[in-house]
Amino acid sequence: MPRGAPRCPRCKSTLPWVVDADADTFAAETTASVPVVVDFWAAWCGPCRMISPVLEDLAKHHAGHLKVVKVDVDANPALTARFGARSIPLLVVIRNGQEVDRIVGALPRTALEQRLAPALAA
Repeated sequence: MPRGAPRCPRCKSTLPWVVDADADTFAAETTASVPVVVDFWAAWCGPCRMISPVLEDLAKHHAGHLKVVKVDVDANPALTARFGARSIPLLVVIRNGQEVDRIVGALPRTALEQRLAPALAA
């Protein structure tokens, strides 16, 4: 099991790994031994609100093997600019510290799973 993956204190089962990050915590949150999906989002963005439960469900389905890091673009403009996020939702897939995919827009769950499959299989 990856170091830092959350576990239920009672039953010790692996929990979905979904965290919020800002400029101060981003590097630590995206350094993981599992694929990391960075979700650049905003509260006013309808498609962002649509994809959020899908990402949380994928984190639950792949508990311990996928980490979702959420970055609020309004609260983190420098981090948003660093990744060139001009449209949201923007999902940046990171594996072993390297960006391996970039997904713009809200995809249906099946399409999102297909895009994440190579990172999860590596």
